[in-house]
This record gives sequence, C-alpha cells and structure tokens, in this order.
Amino acid sequence: MIKNIIFDFGDIFINLDKEIVFREIEKFGGDPVLSPEIIEINRQYEVGKISSERFVTLLSEVYPKATREDILAIWNGILLDFPDERLDFIEQLAKDNTYRLFLLSNTNALHIDEVKRKMGVEKFNRFKNCFEQFYLSHEINLRKPNKEIYHFVLEQNELIAEETFFIDDTKENTDAAMALGIHCWNLQVGKESVIELKTRI
Repeated sequence: MIKNIIFDFGDIFINLDKEIVFREIEKFGGDPVLSPEIIEINRQYEVGKISSERFVTLLSEVYPKATREDILAIWNGILLDFPDERLDFIEQLAKDNTYRLFLLSNTNALHIDEVKRKMGVEKFNRFKNCFEQFYLSHEINLRKPNKEIYHFVLEQNELIAEETFFIDDTKENTDAAMALGIHCWNLQVGKESVIELKTRI
C-alpha cells in the first residue's frame, strides 16, 4: 500500500525548455555539446559546492563572448510556466491528506530565485506548503540519481521504500529509486501529466 509520494519538480510541475542552453550558447561561440567540464561545474553547483557568483564566473571563463547577463538569461531561460491545473492538483492532494507528500529536485539557487520571480512568492509558497518536506539538491548537498539522496529522504522521514511512490521525468532517476524498492513512474513529458497520478498509483 502506497503511503508516501515523492515528486520531482522540473517538467513534473513547472515546464522546462531543457534545450535552451544548447541552442543559445552557440551564439557566443559555445559548443552545443556540453563538455565534461561544464557538466561537472553544473553538478557542483547543484549540490551547493560552489556559490552562484562562482558558478557564473566559471561559465564566463568558458564562454568569454557572453556577458554575465547573457549567461544568467540563458541559464534561467530553461524555466517556463507552471500550469494552474498542476497547482490545483497538488493542493487538492495535500488537502485530501491520504499520502505524505515530498518534493525532491535537482536544482540550484539561481533557478529557485527565478521560479519565485516567475510564479510570484504567494503562488510559490502555496506550492511549497503542499509538501511535508521540500528537498532541493543544492540545500541538502545531494543529487539524483545517486542512491544516497533516496536513502536520505527515506531515513529522514522514516519511510518504507515499498510504501513509497516516486515521480520523475528522468529514467536514470527512477531506475535508481526502483533499485531501492521504491515504486516509480517515469513520466513521459508531453505525453503524460502529473494530474493523472491516481491512474498510476
């Protein structure tokens, strides 16, 4: 019996344009294929090992033709809209109080600040308040799909894996959770919606 639900954030609730970096960075002499160096900078930033200031500085060194403003615009351009129907859905699920609800997102300080700006603080807080815990990778210094992050959530909240359901759009993340006995839905973006949860659980 499922008692707990863990949700990803990007492309589960807020829509993303994940290809923007690949499209836009070419305008500044960047390679559309991200180098291992860029991937590692992003990973360090997502787990809070480097500050936002340091992150932008490192990218400025890699892409010298781009201003800091260019980099911030491209970086935050990944964030699109947050459909009201998804907010209504999670608020109703929280009100029903059938499951313990958690959010677990690989994200960073710049993106969360931009989410608050785009959504508005009131709407963002309505969303955040639906969850018992709101776990962001840069705050807990862990990221998916590393198994440590799933152990952390389970142990911190005394959850049993077999009683827990996890929704994420990245197969690598759901595969890692499934290996620990967590039930998963690898949501197909553009084909499925989180509001269909009750037909999946």
